[in-house]
Amino acid sequence: MRGYTLLDTARTPDGVELSLCERGPELVIRAHGIDLMSNRMHGSEAQMAALARCPREGARVLVGGLGMGYTARAALDLLPAGGSVTVCELVPAVVDWNRVRLGHLAGHPLRDPRLSLVVGDVAALLRDTPGAWDSILLDVDNGPRAFTEEANAKLYASGGLGVTLRALRGGGAVAYWSAFEDREFARRLARAGFRAEEHKVRARGVNRGPWHWVYVGRG
Repeated sequence: MRGYTLLDTARTPDGVELSLCERGPELVIRAHGIDLMSNRMHGSEAQMAALARCPREGARVLVGGLGMGYTARAALDLLPAGGSVTVCELVPAVVDWNRVRLGHLAGHPLRDPRLSLVVGDVAALLRDTPGAWDSILLDVDNGPRAFTEEANAKLYASGGLGVTLRALRGGGAVAYWSAFEDREFARRLARAGFRAEEHKVRARGVNRGPWHWVYVGRG
């Protein structure tokens, strides 16, 4: 963590320590000493929102994982008339960081009246809201096999995929962000009943930054 200033720490329900760090204009959230997200690289989050966008008037969008607010901002920017965004964040401190230190990065999405916030487990919310969502954006970890929070594994397992499929309205789509390619996960999406797509996208927008992957399942 050379050169970084530690601003705050928090623990996930699994006991993983998260750290919010700063180096000049760069802000980073880390776990296990690994960068989870940075304000230098967020283009793939915006592309994820676009790939799963539903143009239906009044569309309801669920964002799993607040992070630094970039996915929520992208969902709000693409929202059709009369639509709404619900953000579900597991760690209360991440919400506090967004309200106090990070909100300006993505234009303060938590202040948007079209957005509502749930502090809790997105897997439980999906289970409890069948047929509720037109778009689901899941950016809760580093990918289908790269977990900082072991409880997240259930979202990517066959049972969790079935729950997510049932949570979608007809014609809806779910997008999963991943730092790594995982073709087996694409096949698992298809076996769960989705029309599966794999998209290779840039971390900093068009033709900039390292590659990330977005896996889309259409109901």
